[in-house]
Amino acid sequence: MPNRNIGTRPIVDVVREVSDLAASTGRTDLSERLEQTRARLRDPGVRVIIVGEFKQGKSKLINALVNAPVCPVDDDVATSVPMTVGYADEASAWVVEETDAPPAKTSRKPVPHPVERREIPLEDLAQFVSEHGNPANERGLVSAEVLLPREILKGGLKLVDSPGVGGLDSSNALATLSALSTAHAVLVVSDASQEYTEPEVQFLKHAMRISPNVAAVLAKTDLYPQWRQVESIDRGHLEDVGDVPIFSVSSDLRLLAADLQDRELNDESGFPALVAHLRREVLGRAEVIHERSAVHDLLSVVEQLAISMRAELNALQNPQDTPRMIAELEDAKAKADEFRGRSARWQVTLTDGVTDLIADMEHDLRDRLRTVQREAEQAIEEGDPGPIWDQISEWIDQRATAAVTETFVWTDERSRWLAEEVADLFSEGESSIPAIDVGSTDGVLDPVEPIAGLDPGRMGAGEKIYIGVRGSYGGVLMVGLATGLIGMALINPLSLLAGVLVGRRAYREDMHARLARRQQEAKLLVRRYIDEVIFQVGKQLKDRLRLVQRTARDHFGSMAEELHRSLSEALNSAKAAAGTFTVTRDERVITLQEKIAGLDSIREVIPELPAAPEQHSLPERPSAPAAAETTR
Repeated sequence: MPNRNIGTRPIVDVVREVSDLAASTGRTDLSERLEQTRARLRDPGVRVIIVGEFKQGKSKLINALVNAPVCPVDDDVATSVPMTVGYADEASAWVVEETDAPPAKTSRKPVPHPVERREIPLEDLAQFVSEHGNPANERGLVSAEVLLPREILKGGLKLVDSPGVGGLDSSNALATLSALSTAHAVLVVSDASQEYTEPEVQFLKHAMRISPNVAAVLAKTDLYPQWRQVESIDRGHLEDVGDVPIFSVSSDLRLLAADLQDRELNDESGFPALVAHLRREVLGRAEVIHERSAVHDLLSVVEQLAISMRAELNALQNPQDTPRMIAELEDAKAKADEFRGRSARWQVTLTDGVTDLIADMEHDLRDRLRTVQREAEQAIEEGDPGPIWDQISEWIDQRATAAVTETFVWTDERSRWLAEEVADLFSEGESSIPAIDVGSTDGVLDPVEPIAGLDPGRMGAGEKIYIGVRGSYGGVLMVGLATGLIGMALINPLSLLAGVLVGRRAYREDMHARLARRQQEAKLLVRRYIDEVIFQVGKQLKDRLRLVQRTARDHFGSMAEELHRSLSEALNSAKAAAGTFTVTRDERVITLQEKIAGLDSIREVIPELPAAPEQHSLPERPSAPAAAETTR
């Protein structure tokens, strides 16, 4: 937990004091805002997601980091349920599962199914999260959580063990990418048996565009003597991706070093550098972000509380200036009222930005999927799709998934760009940006039906003979009748030869007709599938972009409401002070001076906003076609 001090006091205590002060003055809205800030400071929940293909050493990596066998590990056991490892004073295990109660529907929007959190014996965890005890997650678990008393987890670090994606270019990669936008950092794990594959490099590029902090881990260095050569090759790949550090580790050496209390063996495992990265680059950055948010909220709330008190105090001490001050407050209140209206610049920018983004998103998605359709139709025209339709279907599914992923990543970038632009308009870049999960692709392709099957075009010997006989009948009859004029029988060598030639031609024509029919049917199936993907994914993306609009509108709108209420109360206090009797005026002046002095003392010890941690800068907003070209 971040424990930065203000003066000699923890910042969380100052937040609580100002929250209590706001509540005592009747500003429950400001008090609730600071209570949320306090909750973030007490439990920052810094999520680090461990991703990679099956059997790359992700689970054992987490076990080595926390020095405990929390994740099931075996040669024939894989993780089937996402699992989070966090901190608690006592070890425990929990599972999150859907309840039998139907979800309550309050609108036409889909409502998530209700879930419940249930504690399980720690020793039974493998029966719930592994493929051996819970194959293909047949229990229907949403996730699992393990809490351990470990020093590395004490600062709020949460390690998330994700199920292997079974090929980072498959549709399962969408589920992995969906979690990246909610993570503070990502560790991409690959073992030292070979260099990065093309799907892994592509996944790293996507992760760099979604998550602010990505690192690579080369695991199982103790099993592969050539790991240094593989590391060198992987560094070359990472240079093309971006600024991604790589850590070569051996989980077995780390666990053995912990058992033997051998510092040199621990250093040889490579884990000290990885732990230092997690503490400095992940926990450190998250702490700065939480501190910036807390300082900003404190300054905003203290200033709003002081507005009303200063206005009332000035009206009591300088009655002659009251009309002028009231006029100024009236003008400020009118501006604040206009600022929270639909015609405010930030509102217009948000509405227009979302409208443009939806149009660009639709164009980008259609452009990518039409490219997939053209490539598929070209492949179909080059041969017989029947015998290899399963491979073609799998290829189309992978290409469509890649196109959808690119569109989601692009949309996530643009939505963050829009939120930052609105924040700049709202308060000159000092306003916090709400957490908006647009990059989530969880369940996007679930409503899409798989590509239908196609006749492989295989014929039995009997059907081939039937086609040949049916075609040769006409040749035998025509030539037999013609030769009958010269006294030959209907069935003679010439008529039989003509029957063979005509039958062979009929067989070829029938085969060509069948091939053309299968090709047309295959193209129709591809077009139907692409149309279904565009329909379903387009709807999902529109809903999520509307969520961007609603979240940003509610976030900044609530801040505008807070300011408007502060100015309204300041105006009412000034008007009330003008009619205060002299008997109670002195007592009220003393009370206000004491409260303002308390706020000033708090303001003096609040530090300046710390420098923001470096983030991956977003490129200038491109048009949809340009974006499609750069990411295809």
